[in-house]
Order: sequence, then structure tokens, then C-alpha cells
Amino acid sequence: MAFDAKLGRRGLLAGGGALGLTGVLAACGQGDDAPGSGDAAGAQPWEFTDDQPATVKLDQTPAKIVAFTGMAAALYDFGIEVPAVFGPTTNEDGSPTTQAGNLPVADLEVFGNVYGEFDVEAYAAYGPEVLMTHFYYDPATLWYVPEESHDEITGLAEVTALNVDDGANTQDQIIARHAELAESLGADLDSESNAANKERYDAAVEALKAAAAANPVKVLACSAAAETFYASNPATGNDLRFFVELGVDIIVPDALDEATGNYYELLSWENADKYAADVLLLDNRVQALQPDALTEFPTWNALPAVQEGQIVGWEAEPMYAYGLAAASIEALATAIQNAKKLV
Repeated sequence: MAFDAKLGRRGLLAGGGALGLTGVLAACGQGDDAPGSGDAAGAQPWEFTDDQPATVKLDQTPAKIVAFTGMAAALYDFGIEVPAVFGPTTNEDGSPTTQAGNLPVADLEVFGNVYGEFDVEAYAAYGPEVLMTHFYYDPATLWYVPEESHDEITGLAEVTALNVDDGANTQDQIIARHAELAESLGADLDSESNAANKERYDAAVEALKAAAAANPVKVLACSAAAETFYASNPATGNDLRFFVELGVDIIVPDALDEATGNYYELLSWENADKYAADVLLLDNRVQALQPDALTEFPTWNALPAVQEGQIVGWEAEPMYAYGLAAASIEALATAIQNAKKLV
């Protein structure tokens, strides 16, 4: 993973309010996949046991859901529309961040767009029924919920949280948990669109497995910041663990940073060439430097994978829905399949 200090997690984890809907739980725009909406759907009691573990029970399926952007994107992919979010949602130009997936970002109520930002007053005025987010190991530390306002925020609505890194779970298993959550909210997992997304995902997984077996190149999962190049530890990422299970040869750094949970090794740019890699799996989130911003770093330019253009974007905070995850897995499979062995 890369930098972040709880944000030691993946740089957050790797290196680094608009007027919107007042909220009805409705279809996310997937045509025939529209889950039930309106009075009939909302009148149904709702219950879900999360990974804290805690069971939330409401008299009706919640309409005013406020979710971490990545979780909202996953639910949207399954067919559940979340009207309000917090977390990286839009770039400076208003376009969706990588973590926003296919969310209609212009229509969302956004209570915080960067780490540490959460408009508690606006959140309270919104009248949330349930807050949904992720956590890493410790359910007391909710992802993108600022520590200084944690108690105030969690006191305003029920909380549902899914564990995205217990040290053993994989992206595949976490997607299944998001599917369960979406289904509880009214998603039809057997719909035409969800079935197609699952089929595409399964095909992508098989393609990655086949590519890794046919062309066993060395891959470095990494993230770039102005002062530091982060070499990520595949054991500490649910997606990377899954890729390793599928046969991908991901380099394991040998000097991991214990102070931040062994998520990565911190390298100066002078030492960015420490690990010889055929393919760079590069953090593509907004807080990480991208290839066009790295041309001023001589050691970056000198890396064999960079010279050969063997770089593939990495969702360092993975997407937890079949359609969204399929795209990134396909990209990695194609990169490995076409890579030259350079080391």
C-alpha cells in the first residue's frame, strides 16, 4: 500500500457541500434494475448486521443514507442510489474522482470532499437515517469520519460499517458483503445488469489468472508523492492479496514501515529503483502523483517499466462492486498479458 497515517492506511492509504437530493431510495439508473421505491418500498422494515458487528434495525428501508463515496459508488453499481456522501467525490474540475465510480456526482449532497473535512452542521440539518462507511481492522475508526468529530457524527444517525481489511479478507469477499448490503436495501442481485456485471467480473478474474500463469512478470504496487515513493506490501491490501491468490507475482518490500502498520516501504526518490519490476501498478487516486506529473523525477524516468510504458492504474482503495472491480482487474490482466520481461 502506500501512504496515509491512519492515513498510514493505504496512503491516505498511499501518499496523501453542494445542494443535492433530499433523498429517496430509488433506482440508480440501471433501467430494469431499479429497486423498489416510493411508499411501498420505504414502508418495509430494514435490518442489517455489519462487521463491527452491530445490527441496525429501522422501521422502514432508509431513504436518507449518507455514505463514504467509495461505498456509495459500490451500492450505486448494484442498483441502490445514495443521495449524500462524504469522501473524495469530485476533482477540481468537477469531474468524478476514481473513487466515485459511476456516481452522478453533480446531483449529490457532499458533506466533505477531502480527508478530514466533514460538515457536521450540514449533516445534522440533512436529517440522516443511517451513515455507511468502511473501517480497517478497528471499527472504532470509521473511514473518512474525522476523529475529532466522530462522537458527534455517529450520534446523529445509525452507523453501518464494513471491514475492508482484517488482514485476511480479500476484495472478492468484500464485494460479496457489499452485495448483501445492497440487497438488504432493495437491490435485485439477479437483475439483468447485476448478472452481466458478475459475468464480466468472473471473466476478468479468469483473465488475470490466465495472464499471470502465461506471463509471470514481476509487479510492483506503488504510489508516488512529492517526497516519497511508496512500495506497497501485498499482504496488507485486500485486492493485492486476491491478485496474489490468482497467481500475480507482486514484489514484497523488505523494509516495511512498522510505524504505519507495514503497509509499505518508504523510499526516497533517489532509491525509487530499489525494486526491479516489469510492471508498475500505480496508485491512481487524486492524492497520488500520476505519470504526467512524474516526468521531473529522473529516477522515475529511468525505471525500466516506465521506459517501456508498462504502467497500469491501481485503485489503491478498491471498488467493491462487480462492474466497477471488473474494469480494474481487466486492465491489470491486459497489462500483464502484454508486458515484456524487463528484469
